[in-house]
Amino acid sequence: MLKTGEGQVQKWIKSIEESKAKLPGLKTFARGLKRDIKAVQNAIQLKWSNGPVEGHVNRIKSIKRQMYGRASFELLCRKVLLSQSG
Repeated sequence: MLKTGEGQVQKWIKSIEESKAKLPGLKTFARGLKRDIKAVQNAIQLKWSNGPVEGHVNRIKSIKRQMYGRASFELLCRKVLLSQSG
């Protein structure tokens, strides 16, 4: 579904909704996708991604967790700026 960029998401959602199997978690997931179907389709079809940004956010949050309660905001800023090379 994702390799070609031509997902049949709505067809998949419909098959899950019509399924006789007891799959409450999967059905909840399908309802969530259906609620924001336009964003899901764009994520499959468009080449754009926010992956690099999420990577930087994750790096900064990790540093923040390591430094929690240990130092000032100024030192946290320095550590974030110095860690950009990694």
